[in-house]
Amino acid sequence: MTDLTTLAPWALTTGALVLLFIQSLVSRREIGQLKDQIKERCDALGREIHATGSGSMGVGHRVVACERQLHELRGLMDEMRQNDPLRVSYDEASRLVELGADIDDLMNTCGISRPEAELVSALKNRRAA
Repeated sequence: MTDLTTLAPWALTTGALVLLFIQSLVSRREIGQLKDQIKERCDALGREIHATGSGSMGVGHRVVACERQLHELRGLMDEMRQNDPLRVSYDEASRLVELGADIDDLMNTCGISRPEAELVSALKNRRAA
């Protein structure tokens, strides 16, 4: 019995050490699997972020190109408005109405029809009222 009581602590200690060793092997394997999963997920997220960034840059370039075209079109529209002979006639007709010209004067001076001259005269008179 004395041998058993002296060997029991050593046997229990050895058993505990063996269990700890087995637990460390299992934990190491689980940690390795988790590490692999995290690496795969990080790689996938990196690819998604890269794709999203590339797509955003493409959209940004298209928006800039559209803004550039819009600016050019606005410039062309303004130029067309300024060079429109009818607009000049109406502007001149409005100015003449303010100076007191009648409908016949507007028709002769600006080259517009009677209904147009009446309309310009009516609009100017209405604004003045």
